Formats: sequence, structure tokens, C-alpha cells
Amino acid sequence: MLSTGQAAKRLGISIRTLYRWEAAGTLHAMARLPSGQRRFAARDVDALVRARTGATERCAVYARVSSEKQAEAGNLERQRERLVAAATAKGYGVAAVVAERASGLNEKRRGLQRLFRLAAVGEIDVVLIEFKDRLARFGFAYLVEALQAHGVRVEVLDGPVAVDATQELVADMLAIVTCFAARLYGSRSQAFRRKVREAAKEEGRAVAG
Repeated sequence: MLSTGQAAKRLGISIRTLYRWEAAGTLHAMARLPSGQRRFAARDVDALVRARTGATERCAVYARVSSEKQAEAGNLERQRERLVAAATAKGYGVAAVVAERASGLNEKRRGLQRLFRLAAVGEIDVVLIEFKDRLARFGFAYLVEALQAHGVRVEVLDGPVAVDATQELVADMLAIVTCFAARLYGSRSQAFRRKVREAAKEEGRAVAG
């Protein structure tokens, strides 16, 4: 959120002019403090700046494949090239190209974290992806909302389906099964070790008695 002075400075106008724009409906204050001071959303101010200057929206394209085999086959590079071409065709300025090999189940992906850093510092306006599952296999809507909180929207191209999309989905599902199996057997192992310790203590007390 920006104060009245900060919003006016970013727009390159006087505070009086800003008040006139607000009265005309050109810009709306998102909140008012108990003191009566206005607060403007930075994303609204930046959108108005771009509209006045004719500046293009800043786009980050995000490409992802799950396996090294896919990357070596050129799938990642072709995905990146399609996204850059699509962003250019839409009139966006390509501010960042993020391409990585990582599972769609991994929420700690370096590329994904980079997108949020760019969004947090206000360096991008839109994230362009080919399919929803490129951004996340599950929880896509939550990531979209998190980016929107920084004033960044997500656009999905729904481009050509990869020939190995089914194999990739199977690999991700196997990763889920493996994770839960490890937790299950781990908990059983812990329970077994606990029972062994308890039995040893009981035996120790019996011998002492």
C-alpha cells in the first residue's frame, strides 16, 4: 500500500492532482486510516503508470520438466522458446525466463521461489506458463492467490501436450506413494523400537527385583 504522497510521486503528479483523479474515478483509495489518510494499492498505481506511459507489462515465463531425460530431449528448451514467443506476441516485455527440472510436487523449487522473489519486489506483472501443472501438480489455486497478493497474475497458454505427460504424471504419483510408504514404515519402525525399549526396561526391573 502507498500513502498519498508516495502514490503521487510514483505517478509523477502533485497530491492535488491525485485528489482530482480520485474524485474522477481514475484511481481509487483502497483504504483509509483512522486519521483519514488514504492508502492506495501499489499494483493499481503501477497499472496507471503503464497506461499513461504506454509501457508494456513485465512478464516472467516459467517452464518446467520433471526428469533429466526430458531436459536432455530438449523438452525444457522448446517449452521455454514457446513461452517467450507467446509473451512477445502478447506484447509483454520478458523480464525473466525461469526454466528448471523439478517435480511438480516439490514446493521448494528454486525456480518457483525465484518467481515469488520477483513478485515480492515488484519486478513482474504476469507469470506465463503452458499448463497449470507446470506451476504445481497440486495446489495451483493457492499459488495463484499468493502471487495475486503481490499484484501478479498467472496466465495459462494450454499449449501442446507433451508426449510424455502421462509418464510424468505416473512418476509424480509414484513419488507420493513412496513418500507415504516411507512415513508409514518409519512410524511402524519407531513403534517397534519403542516396544523393544519398554520390554528391556521391564526385564531390567524383573532382574533387579
